[in-house]
Amino acid sequence: MLRVSQRIAEAFRAGRKLLLFGNGGSAADAQHLAAEFVGRFSSERAALAAIALSTDTSILTAISNDYGYEKVFSRQVEALGQHGDVAFAITTSGSSPNVVEAVKKAKEMGLTTVGLLGRDGGALAELVDCPLIVEGKKTARIQEVHILVGHSICQLVEAALFGRPRSSV
Repeated sequence: MLRVSQRIAEAFRAGRKLLLFGNGGSAADAQHLAAEFVGRFSSERAALAAIALSTDTSILTAISNDYGYEKVFSRQVEALGQHGDVAFAITTSGSSPNVVEAVKKAKEMGLTTVGLLGRDGGALAELVDCPLIVEGKKTARIQEVHILVGHSICQLVEAALFGRPRSSV
């Protein structure tokens, strides 16, 4: 978790961005974490460039219709990602085809890849640069730990970039 936080903080310091994506509850977690970075987590500070790729219904439906759901995130990574950005995949199975495709595209483009994964990490365990695996069999329990891990990453990134919180929310 510390390594992931350091990579994200380095990207923000360099003016890069964080792209988060997943399906279902993992999409909700991606949106939640993007909001923590753009808004604030625990301290008043500058906004940080984080984008959840599950939020634009026109993009999601156009890509799904024209290219297939497997490309729904990889096309967005291709359009929005730049060398030095961080692609943050969230999946309880570790093997969602559209998430795997997005990670492959991100690696091809020179993005750092992070996987917040469940079960045994699935296909992404070996594919991402930084796997964070929550071993378990129940999706709900994995998701509960995923948001705890996500919040911990937010806290570590804020501390790395801005020091101690100036005020509490």
